[in-house]
Amino acid sequence: MSTRYPFTAVVGMDDLRLALLLNAVSPAVGGVLVRGEKGTAKSTAVRALADLLPEVPVVAGCRFSCDPASPDPGCPDGPHEAASAAARPARMVELPVGASEDRLVGALDIEKALADGVKAFEPGLLADAHRGILYVDEVNLLHDHLIDLLLDAAAMGSSYVEREGVSVRHAARFLLVGTMNPEEGELRPQLLDRFGLTVEVAASREPEQRVEVVRRRLAYDDDPAAFAARWAGEESALRDRIVAARALLPNVTLGDPALLQIAATCAAFEVDGMRADIVMARTATALAAWAGRTDVTSDDVRQAALLALPHRRRRNPFDAPGLDEDRLDETLEQFKGEDEPDDDPDPGPGDGGPGGGGGGGVPPQGDGPDGSAESAEADESPAPSPAPGAGGAGERAAVKAAEPFRTKMLSVPGLGEGAAGRRSRARTEHGRTTGAVRPRGSLTKLHLTATVRAAAPHQKARGRSGPGLVVRRDDLRQATREGREGNLVLFAVDASGSMAARQRMSAVKGAVLSLLLDAYQRRDKVGLVTFRGRDAEVALPPTSSVDAAAARLEQLPTGGRTPLSAGLLKAHDVLRVERLRDPSRRPLLVVVTDGRATGGGADPVALAARAARLHAADGTAAVVVDCETGPVRLGLAGDLARELGGTAVTLDELRADSIAGLVRDVQAAGQSTRRAA
Repeated sequence: MSTRYPFTAVVGMDDLRLALLLNAVSPAVGGVLVRGEKGTAKSTAVRALADLLPEVPVVAGCRFSCDPASPDPGCPDGPHEAASAAARPARMVELPVGASEDRLVGALDIEKALADGVKAFEPGLLADAHRGILYVDEVNLLHDHLIDLLLDAAAMGSSYVEREGVSVRHAARFLLVGTMNPEEGELRPQLLDRFGLTVEVAASREPEQRVEVVRRRLAYDDDPAAFAARWAGEESALRDRIVAARALLPNVTLGDPALLQIAATCAAFEVDGMRADIVMARTATALAAWAGRTDVTSDDVRQAALLALPHRRRRNPFDAPGLDEDRLDETLEQFKGEDEPDDDPDPGPGDGGPGGGGGGGVPPQGDGPDGSAESAEADESPAPSPAPGAGGAGERAAVKAAEPFRTKMLSVPGLGEGAAGRRSRARTEHGRTTGAVRPRGSLTKLHLTATVRAAAPHQKARGRSGPGLVVRRDDLRQATREGREGNLVLFAVDASGSMAARQRMSAVKGAVLSLLLDAYQRRDKVGLVTFRGRDAEVALPPTSSVDAAAARLEQLPTGGRTPLSAGLLKAHDVLRVERLRDPSRRPLLVVVTDGRATGGGADPVALAARAARLHAADGTAAVVVDCETGPVRLGLAGDLARELGGTAVTLDELRADSIAGLVRDVQAAGQSTRRAA
């Protein structure tokens, strides 16, 4: 095995190192979600943790890593009576983004199960990770059903595989660590809640610290073994400290004053459910054990809140992450126990209290293995730059978006085969069964009825005369299923002067924000094209990060003429490139405009119609959100929708509870009934 980068050689990132170490001390904390920009050594720190964990005693020959002291009575390789013991290093198992369900939970040999009645089970990654670390890089890019399976196993400590009446259960207790780049999309709030702790990491803005990062990385790349040997003493000391904290953990007392502070903090920040309270209690207890204490203090509760609550406060993808520390301190002070001193002495480097020793007891890192202090907090990220194109003649300041609302269902017609999601009909791995086909590669979803029908005509030739059925591999049939897919929703937003009239832009931004929230809930990718003045621009290339799209929308200024053709052509270019990158993800073009075309050439209306027909020729599903208001309406957005081969909806009809939309649906249903009669 290649030499890993030492954990103690990681520069800075105190919160990340502390969160990982607390989970190493107490896996019951529930794992860590590491959020941060690319290139911040998230994966390096996680992989380095595995070398710090103590060796694991296992039953010799058991594929499920049973503990010899208390073997799992339901282990598929059991029973383990008087089994010999062995020891092995703690494993770190990596779950790739493209892993299948069978690779994660394990697979049954269905052919043997049907033909011979043999329960042949091949363990998956959950079994490999038992009593170790399961690391999921880019966890936000995993399919939802895999994340559900993963988090259910982490919560229950067991994995269940059930297929066609054959059931297997095995223990699966592991330290779950996920990393993600928020720019590539967020996790659902209910999935965020399943991670015990979360940490935000960013590259340091301190030149000296960045220099030290580069110096150490170059030294490691030149000679990994020599670099690891240089830090061996610090690694050994930290490993011993983990063992000592684990031994002390059962003796730590979580008193009523600390419990009251935990409950009051979760209530003050309006955290849903009770999982946050439980995670904070376990984290505070682990912090006390890590510091070598048997009592939980207010500082432990404060540090636990900073690690356990920020990701649980996000109700939608547009909420800013983080915690108001002033409010936290006020709550803790209000519910502080009478017997607790007001002023906590400043802990020394060896005390390991929160805020001391390089971040909650993590040994401070310096220019060398002696641990001389050099850690510095990373500066905050620079403020976002002004919107592209700002400062032009006739430009109006960006207006605030109206409150988002629940939108009507917009979908792509036909049957796709794209990424799993919740928008358009598609062939998927999960959903209702619609038919059966011969399997391509390994069989994952057996269609039992079709398999029996395929095998039945051959029973006589196979020598079967009595009851029972001889099933061969050629008889097996794979179930085809229909569910929902995620799409690429590309917004083309008119930001011209006509849209800014009569304060219309606030309502328009509110509508787009509502559609973005809908896209987040339906697992779509989104992109944003804007057009005004003389040209169009890609404000946001297609991404899974809807909050990035919302931020760009908020900064969008208005003014100038309406180059509708330029906006449609720019959208056509974006979709053309995306079809090459991801041909299975079908696009939905949403044009937000009043339909006026006043710029872009000598005959802007004809140019816009010609550009619209390009989308129609490609078969792109399109919806025009008609933003025209006032007593006199020209109906230009409807004309544009016809050229696009799509449909038009007004801002009012876009609402899911729209009366106008309800009347239109009832009228359409009545017309269909009359035609059928």
